[in-house]
Amino acid sequence: MKVTINGDAGELPDGTTVAQAVRTLTAMTSGVAVAVNDVVVSRGAWESTSLTENDRVEVLTAVQGG
Repeated sequence: MKVTINGDAGELPDGTTVAQAVRTLTAMTSGVAVAVNDVVVSRGAWESTSLTENDRVEVLTAVQGG
């Protein structure tokens, strides 16, 4: 299926979850936030939230510094 992650179009297998999509971008387990189609997905729902065709996913990681 076609999805856009952080502005880049790509292909993921049907049934890919938010958690699986995040793992394609980062191995970080904390300091990560995800929105699908402009709606924030809570971390507790990542494993049970499946992506669908043409979803827009934004994965944001916290960066320390100043």
